[in-house]
Amino acid sequence: MRRDRYREAGVDLSAGDAAVERMRPHAAATATSATLEGLGGFGALHALGGGWRDPVLVSATDGVGTKLLLAQRLGRLDTIGVDLVAMCVNDVAVRGARPLFLLDYLAVDRLDPDDAARIVAGIAEGCRQAGCTLAGGETAELPGLLAAGRFDLAGFCVGVVERDRLVDGRDVRPGDVLLGLPSTGVHANGYTLVRALCDGLPMDVDPGGLGEPLGDALLRPTAIYADDLRTLHDARLLRAAAHITGGGLLRNLPRCLSAGCGARLRVGAWPVPPVLAFLRRVGPLDDVEMHGTFNGGLGLVVVVRPAEVDAARAAVGGHVIGEVVADPAKRVVLA
Repeated sequence: MRRDRYREAGVDLSAGDAAVERMRPHAAATATSATLEGLGGFGALHALGGGWRDPVLVSATDGVGTKLLLAQRLGRLDTIGVDLVAMCVNDVAVRGARPLFLLDYLAVDRLDPDDAARIVAGIAEGCRQAGCTLAGGETAELPGLLAAGRFDLAGFCVGVVERDRLVDGRDVRPGDVLLGLPSTGVHANGYTLVRALCDGLPMDVDPGGLGEPLGDALLRPTAIYADDLRTLHDARLLRAAAHITGGGLLRNLPRCLSAGCGARLRVGAWPVPPVLAFLRRVGPLDDVEMHGTFNGGLGLVVVVRPAEVDAARAAVGGHVIGEVVADPAKRVVLA
């Protein structure tokens, strides 16, 4: 039998081929008429199509962070792909863009084709929820660069919007209303703190008040808001929007406000998921730590005109959580 020195060194090309074959049907299930090729080419091809007057491409990249460590610990790799899509797609959709396609990058110490396929199946499910195509990606086996048994995951999303429909927050003004859409839990930010707070706790039981095992609550995937944002955008109700990711409400909300505007949030005006209440309790964490690290129970905040609040809530639900105020420093005040 011929020696395979590359495999002996730590990279198994046959495992890579097997992984691609397991991934292929998941990616194919997300294809649309704009998808020109399946997996395997040197560059993913996606047709923009006609009907655009002055299109602007909107792109975003992100990962899942140390939530991956928890997923590995519990041997549950089927939902972190949804997290990956959500973290990228939501950043594109808040600009009013329609997500077109996503590329993924999976880096592993040693490739297990079945594990890789489980991760990609989750990515494909996230793309299905977002209405975009999983156009392709890269799987890299990197022994020596990554610690044994570790992997990392990144995503890259591209969307499109007409230039004159781009949501940039420039027409946000004091008096506008902040509408918060609920998160599904922790989403995919703050897990370094989550793991520190939960170190040593059993993940297969309810620690009290969750109504489910702690591991289930912590691994619940990030919500994908592409449909809600498209609904508001199509109805011309979307003045601005903030995806509440790393840095929580305090750091993300100012990113969508125009110059000279800040925000006043009425803490208690929206429900908090039990898992976040649990983390606050075991911390213990104060309001600033909760809303400056975690999403506080809101995965998306949209800005609407006062006269349009009822229409926006009828379209996507949500809670009135505060208002835009005049503030040159663009601060978020918890009231």
